[in-house]
Amino acid sequence: MYYEHFGLTQAPFKITPNTDFFFSGGNRGPVLEALIYAITHGEGIVKVSGEVGSGKTMLCNMLQSRLPPNVESVYLAHPSVAPEEALHAIAFELGLGIDRHADRLEVMHALQQHLLEQHAAGQRVVLFIEESQSMPLATLEEIRLLSNLETRNDKLLQMVLFGQPELDEILRRPDIRQLRDRIAHSFRLDPLGDDEIREYLMFRMRAAGYRGPEIFSPTVVRQIAKASSGLTRRINLIADKALLAAFSENTHTIEPRHVQAALRDSEFGQAPRPARLPRQYAWAAAALVAGTALGAVLYALVDNSFARPPAQASPVMAATPAAPTPTAMSAAPPTPAGTGTPPGPAVPASAPVAEQALHTSNPAPAALHASPAAATPSAAARATPAAALPATAAAQPQPAKTEPPDAVPAADRASAPPGRDIIANRVDAMNRLLKSDTAKPFSIQLLTTGNEEQLRNHLKAIAKFVEVNDIYMYRSVAQGRPAVSVLWGTFDDRQAAQDQIVDLPRPLRANRPYVRSIDEIRAEVDRSSVSR
Repeated sequence: MYYEHFGLTQAPFKITPNTDFFFSGGNRGPVLEALIYAITHGEGIVKVSGEVGSGKTMLCNMLQSRLPPNVESVYLAHPSVAPEEALHAIAFELGLGIDRHADRLEVMHALQQHLLEQHAAGQRVVLFIEESQSMPLATLEEIRLLSNLETRNDKLLQMVLFGQPELDEILRRPDIRQLRDRIAHSFRLDPLGDDEIREYLMFRMRAAGYRGPEIFSPTVVRQIAKASSGLTRRINLIADKALLAAFSENTHTIEPRHVQAALRDSEFGQAPRPARLPRQYAWAAAALVAGTALGAVLYALVDNSFARPPAQASPVMAATPAAPTPTAMSAAPPTPAGTGTPPGPAVPASAPVAEQALHTSNPAPAALHASPAAATPSAAARATPAAALPATAAAQPQPAKTEPPDAVPAADRASAPPGRDIIANRVDAMNRLLKSDTAKPFSIQLLTTGNEEQLRNHLKAIAKFVEVNDIYMYRSVAQGRPAVSVLWGTFDDRQAAQDQIVDLPRPLRANRPYVRSIDEIRAEVDRSSVSR
């Protein structure tokens, strides 16, 4: 209904999981990379928990779409079945043709035979179980027994349990400890914070075709954050109805009143009214409050002359810090101030998994991640952080390079002072391009971010696919915040640049790159210089 009004090609906030709208911010991207690593390296049972509407089904769908061809997946959406029915359901999904009346031993034998054949052919089989907290304990025990199917070196069947926080409570039970001890990795999808919600809203809008400036003000974002509790399903419902309310008023800016209208139309937006006390209790409570206040006033007047200095706090109590509350995703030690890398053992640069995403004493290697929001094509639009580059180094061909990805390019090494930062170096290259009268008029914008530490990590990944000499950067200010935009290449005409976008490797297309005019960038840089 409001698509044309906002320049959209599809609904931006449908609650049906669509992998084209996967948002890798709020730790979703690192968890996805960690899951891919665990499955492709035979890590056994993995658990993912999160509140209702936190994006577990979207993550599951995205994971299935990202797995390599040698992984066969089995999906159980309704696991609240008896143990023998669960075995039959798995056999049915694998296409084994088992008679529905076959006994448990026959089904188990057929499953083991199929898994052995797949393993011999170099194939892996992974079982995804949604709503695992609803699975009866006897069925959970049957699933645990399936994890015992293995060769000398590998598990024949891997499992990923998706569930609500109640699943964590179930796994703490003593009678289920055998399953708990077989869980190799445990992840949790946390609610989105205010900044992540802002990025999420604009990422979904741009993924749906929107190309204008930001339409969700900080006040509106805070409203949505408070009402949604950071859960993506609620965010989608509120944002969809707020867009409809703005469309009905023929405005392109979302106002707080539009969010209020959306909340009035949502079940979770209807806060329960407090129960009223009977009249006699209300009078008694009022009298008690009045009496307490009067006593405090009289004490202050009479005892003021005998007032003593306040007692010193006990040094033992003052020195005792509050115990930190652990979270499922806080296994990695905190990042020291001024650094972007958590302390700990060295992690190979080519490793495909974000170490900080792993809740395990034996974490997988680190992966690249960031909050994904498509770059704003309008000069007046607000810059948004860059999307994760989702593919691992092993998933894409890597051209041979003659220098490390973060090295200063040979073409600019002579003009760069010793130890010159690569970002500053490529900003200088962009300035020279903008001042040139012979520069080609178009380029491709890959991403925009306000986090330079993350940008350096992005550059290492980008350099695996394109020459660093062809990367340009410029600084700007969007709504009072500094940002750095990354562009690649120069082109004689817009169509040539557009054709090149189609041929970019998938990791470089993750943030939906688009064609930029050099003249437009000059104007944006000039405006930012004036506003500083």
